[in-house]
Amino acid sequence: MSTYVLVHGAWHTGALFEAVAQPIRDAGHIVHCPTIRGNNPGDPRTTGLDAAIASIAEFLDSNDLDDVILLGHSYGGMVITGVADRVPNRIRRLIYWNAFVPNNGECLNDMVPPHYVDLFDAVSSESPDNSVMLPFPIWREAFINDGSAELAQSSYDQLNAHPYATFTDPISLSANPAEMQIGKSFINCTEDTALPQSLGWHPRLSEKLGLFRLVQIPGSHELCFTDPDALAAAIMDAGRD
Repeated sequence: MSTYVLVHGAWHTGALFEAVAQPIRDAGHIVHCPTIRGNNPGDPRTTGLDAAIASIAEFLDSNDLDDVILLGHSYGGMVITGVADRVPNRIRRLIYWNAFVPNNGECLNDMVPPHYVDLFDAVSSESPDNSVMLPFPIWREAFINDGSAELAQSSYDQLNAHPYATFTDPISLSANPAEMQIGKSFINCTEDTALPQSLGWHPRLSEKLGLFRLVQIPGSHELCFTDPDALAAAIMDAGRD
């Protein structure tokens, strides 16, 4: 039996991981799906990256979780990297699912193409709380391209605005991911076009982990909606000893 903590990406909450968590629980494991500070519907959208990281580190501490397999999806890769730097003694393995892998001093916007930065800047400038929301056409075509039109709409309706400071704040690390003495895995969904595949997740970002286990699986950036059972199986493969 293992303990998994699944950390969601931007615009999501932990509740949206529950369909993925259940098959892992059914296999005999413990699974937690916390929501990062700033991503609960009622949270202030002024949350920065340091506070977001602290919220998950505090979740591990307050629940006295040790020997954790900590997964981060997309933006969640920024968060789990910071958590691993702060409380490495609580973590057995990091799993990055099509996730950002930052080195010290990098922000998320350093790892996305310029047209995304321009989009996020424009959207946040029109928001009273500096939040960003992903336009539906991008969600439908690039994020959940393996789902039906109905699933794309119903899943989009569950998203909420994201605090933009977490994209622009640089991360502060005492060691880069490749230097961390923790097991690391990278799950790569091969049809993921949330980033252009010329600037894709793997191998551009995965190779920043140093030594890592690669698990590849068909699917989009939002496999948690389109095939949660397949994603759960990939997570257990990535998390095994």
